[in-house]
Amino acid sequence: MGAVSIVIPAFNEEALIRRSLEAAVGQTVPAREILVVDNGSSDATAQVVRQFQSAHPGHGVRLVRQDGASGIVPTRNRGFDEARGEVIGRFDADSLPSPDWVEQVEACFADGTVAAATGPVYYWDLPFRRLLLAADRLVRRAMLQAVPNEFRFLFGSNMALRASAWKLIRGETCPDEHDRLHEDIDLALHLAGRGLRIAYSPSMVTGISSRRLDDSPRDFVFYVTRFGRTYAAHGIHSKRLKAPTVFFLGIYLPARLVRSAYRRWSRSPSGEPPGGR
Repeated sequence: MGAVSIVIPAFNEEALIRRSLEAAVGQTVPAREILVVDNGSSDATAQVVRQFQSAHPGHGVRLVRQDGASGIVPTRNRGFDEARGEVIGRFDADSLPSPDWVEQVEACFADGTVAAATGPVYYWDLPFRRLLLAADRLVRRAMLQAVPNEFRFLFGSNMALRASAWKLIRGETCPDEHDRLHEDIDLALHLAGRGLRIAYSPSMVTGISSRRLDDSPRDFVFYVTRFGRTYAAHGIHSKRLKAPTVFFLGIYLPARLVRSAYRRWSRSPSGEPPGGR
């Protein structure tokens, strides 16, 4: 039985959750289980997951309801608490992990000093995916080299942590009731505060959607400035840590134009990748 549990938080994801589940069960090394944590969706998310369970018996797909508190933090917490694996992997309902994702996670955590890990991403619904993946790797490595003692991060769309590490910091993570922080960076900062090692694995690759670019400028700015608010909530004030905020704000308009043009050119339905992966 595999050591990795996969947790997928979901809210109104009927359009994309099936693709994510297909990627999760199509791994070179199977996950121990795949938990979809449905945060009170009002659409057919739960129905799609149940249909997938019936069509793929034996793959350990579980549907967990989170009908109490809303938001990514309680939904994530419920999934992490329910997971049975020694390592808890996590990505989003619009994520498409590479076929060897679980294999790469297990390889990374074969090093007993690793408490958590994250890796690069590319946008599956934009052109030039290989170029975008190379750019993502370059930017993350540059940040790690520039501020190695300050830059602590996990990316919720592509991350994993040991169940033992989660239990250690479970009661310390910020509840973020008003949804103002990057909960994945908050998680990383609490792990680092315990002296636990966070690794960056360039081979642990996941495709994500660029649908965030559809946000209004105001909403996108609020999302991106979560970086600063999260570090500030931990008493960290460093000008060098503003680099991710500056980067994402700088690419918003050109990337939004590319997304719009690509969707028109491909005649792809909203949110769906033209021609598959």
